Amino acid sequence: MSLSETARRMMTKIEVLRDLEAKVAELMAAHEAKRPLWFPADLLDAKPGESQAEHEKGLMARAQSMPDAIKSALALNLLTEEGLPHFHRLIAVYLGDDSHWTNWNNLWTAEEDRHGTVLTDYCKTTRILDRRTLEVMQFAYLKAGFQPAWDKDPYRVFAYTTVQERATQVSHGNTGKICGNYDPVLGDALANVASEEARHFAFYRTMVTEILKRDPDEMLYSLSLVLPGIDMPGHTIPGFVQLADVIRRSGIYTPRDYLKIVQEQIKHWKLDALTGLNEMGKKAQEKILAIPDRLLRVADLIETRSKAKTFSFEVVFNREFAMD
Repeated sequence: MSLSETARRMMTKIEVLRDLEAKVAELMAAHEAKRPLWFPADLLDAKPGESQAEHEKGLMARAQSMPDAIKSALALNLLTEEGLPHFHRLIAVYLGDDSHWTNWNNLWTAEEDRHGTVLTDYCKTTRILDRRTLEVMQFAYLKAGFQPAWDKDPYRVFAYTTVQERATQVSHGNTGKICGNYDPVLGDALANVASEEARHFAFYRTMVTEILKRDPDEMLYSLSLVLPGIDMPGHTIPGFVQLADVIRRSGIYTPRDYLKIVQEQIKHWKLDALTGLNEMGKKAQEKILAIPDRLLRVADLIETRSKAKTFSFEVVFNREFAMD
């Protein structure tokens, strides 16, 4: 592809982003009008009339009863949220830092910042994770950076954030359901985080919908590059592969969940029904519609090959636990 052709395509995308600024303002206003603004103190501190010391004693007792597999899953969920600086930077770089997109990025960042804080505060209070190990892992994650191969394509930001926000919604939501059986306070905190991820997911998915109206061929092409499989934001966390395996075996987030997420978006955007596409758009559409079958084969293969395994993580005090 010639340099001039590449430049032309990028200019079109920049124009589409500018055209969407009014929509961003509209969605932000609706978002802020509907969402409850909670803070970690609201979810973790003692209620009026309750002793803070007794409240924290109860938190510690209930938290310690959680299986080490679930504590490990919680550690990965927490660390993933603490990678927020990577994503603020990426959105600023890809969407621009001199438009209404800046307002969205700042709002999104302020809301997301509370997710890592509430989980970190809970774990510090209950001491269910090795605090220094957790901090070393977070430092290594932030130092490693997150540099997805998006080729300066802003549309891939929306493709990625749509499915990634949905994935974190599923992961936090399912972790919360399990944790709630041991400590309702943590279950409620994770439910609040998952609900906010759902609202962020709705924003990004709507942006894809709007781009499809304006530039369907390019949006389909970007989707075709992202949807086959995403690197979860925490993949540079030390021990990520093993921790993710624990999450899979716990039923918190599995390849079948990602398959379902992709199927949901294909159906929502009615990608199979898009017409009037150019050759690039048609090829991208065909590739996207074939993705679910490939993801299903991958899920089947992983489940078939999975065998019982023993894990231990320094962040969970190196205690061994076995999983099917």
